[in-house]
Amino acid sequence: MKRMILLLAAVCLLLSGCGVWMDGHYESVTLHQEQLTDVQSGTVSAANYTELLEAMTRMVDSSTESAVIYVSDYDQSSVEVGVGTAARYLQKMYPIGAYAIEKIDYEIGTGGGKPAVSVNISYIHGRSEIRKIQKAQDMAGMEAKIADALEKCDAGVVILVENFEATDLTQFVEDYAMLNPDTVMETPQVAVGLYPDAGTTRVLELNFTYQTSRDALRQMQTQVEPYFASASLYVSGDGADSQKYAQLYAFLLERYDYKFETSLTPAYSLLCHGVGDCEAFASVYAAMCRQAGLECRIVSGTKAGEPWYWNMICDDGVYYHVDLLRCNSEGGFRMRSDAEMEGYVWDYSAYDPSVTAETEPQKNN
Repeated sequence: MKRMILLLAAVCLLLSGCGVWMDGHYESVTLHQEQLTDVQSGTVSAANYTELLEAMTRMVDSSTESAVIYVSDYDQSSVEVGVGTAARYLQKMYPIGAYAIEKIDYEIGTGGGKPAVSVNISYIHGRSEIRKIQKAQDMAGMEAKIADALEKCDAGVVILVENFEATDLTQFVEDYAMLNPDTVMETPQVAVGLYPDAGTTRVLELNFTYQTSRDALRQMQTQVEPYFASASLYVSGDGADSQKYAQLYAFLLERYDYKFETSLTPAYSLLCHGVGDCEAFASVYAAMCRQAGLECRIVSGTKAGEPWYWNMICDDGVYYHVDLLRCNSEGGFRMRSDAEMEGYVWDYSAYDPSVTAETEPQKNN
C-alpha cells in the first residue's frame, strides 16, 4: 500500500506544473496551488532525479525560500549529485530561475528520522516580481506585450518567451515609438536582460528610463489624441489619395508657425507647442496618414550631408517622396520621384526603389 501511495505521488509530481529539462528540451505546464503548497509545507517526496528537479522547480515558481524534500526511495549514493545538478540547472538553464535566483544552498540529512534534503533559495527577484512575469508563445506575442508596456508608460516589462529569437530590442522600442507617436510620447532609454544566456525559452527583462514622469506622459497622450482624431476626419470622403495626402499636409503644416527644435516628446511638442524637427514631422505625418487609411513610410537618410527624415507615400501604386519641411519652405505640398531627390541619400534597398517613382510625372497640389 505504501509503495502504491508513493507511486501515485510520483505520477502526480510528473504531471504537476513545473519546468522539466528532458532530452535537451524544456517543457512547461501549469502549476496547481495545492502542489505549490506541498512544496512550501515540506511534504514533498522524490524517488529519483526527475521528481527532485520538479520539486525544486516548483519552489522557484512559487518563490519558496526553504523546503524539505524527502528522499527515502531515492538511491542514497546519487542524492548529492542529483541535488547539485538540479541546483545548477535551475540557476543557469531554467529561465525563471536564471532571472530570479541569487543562490541555492542545500543540506542532505534526515527529517523526522527519514532521509531528506533541506533546500534554501535566496532570490534577486521575489514573489511579487515572479508573479508579474507575462508569457508569450513567440516573438509576435512578445512584441505586442512590449508595445502595451510602452503605451501604458510602464517602467518596464518582464516576459517569458517560449520561442525566443535573437533581435535588437532597443531598436524595436525606438522603431515602435517612431511609428506610434500618437500613443508613445517619449522614447525611453532601454536596459535589456535575457535569462538564461542562451536557449529558445528565455525570460526577457526590459527596463525603461524616461525623462518625463509617467503622469505627465499620460496627460500628453490625452492632449494629442484629439489632433490625430481630427486629422482622420479632415480627409474623410471620396477624394483621390493625392488630394488626401495634400490635405493632411495642410492640416499639419499650415496651422502653426513652427520652431525647428528637437524634443524628448516629439508628437506632443509638435502638436501642442509648435516645436519639432524633421523626425517629429515625418513621424506624426506618417501616423496621421495611416489612421486615414493612406500608405506612408518614414525614410531615414541624409540631406546635404546632414541626418534627415522625410516620408514616402503611395499614390495609384507609385511611390513618391515628401519632405514636409522642404515643401513648407517652398510654399506648398509636392510629391517627388527618386530622380527629383537630388542631395538626399538613403538606403535604397530598404525602400524598394524598383517601384518608386522614377519617370512618372510629378504631381503637385
